[in-house]
Amino acid sequence: MLDFSSPIAADRAAKISPVTLAFVGDAVFSLYVREKLVRAYDLTAGQYQKRTAELVSATGQARLAEVLRPHFTAEEDDIFRRGRNAKKPSHSKNAPMGDYNTSTGLEALIGWLYLTGQRERLKYLLEAAQ
Repeated sequence: MLDFSSPIAADRAAKISPVTLAFVGDAVFSLYVREKLVRAYDLTAGQYQKRTAELVSATGQARLAEVLRPHFTAEEDDIFRRGRNAKKPSHSKNAPMGDYNTSTGLEALIGWLYLTGQRERLKYLLEAAQ
């Protein structure tokens, strides 16, 4: 898993807006999916893009969130709910609003786990869905 810098303290991470956590989580999840695909398959760039888009879409992430949610700790579920319920600056163009909100919750959790240095937990959750 990526490790570009030192973790952020949990008390500081708690003050980061859930939409900002989702901003980071979206990038982390996208890179995770891309790397996993490249390691597993020998495809063209277009084929990688198509498979990535299916998994990283709001609908794909909402499905993933429903599979993972039983594995969340109480603290993780709280971060997820904050992200899901946060007022967002934009709206989904290609997915139902419920999927968009759920995917934002998952992205917020991924961003929070990444920023707080909980790489093993992040890896466990992402691999639990496989």
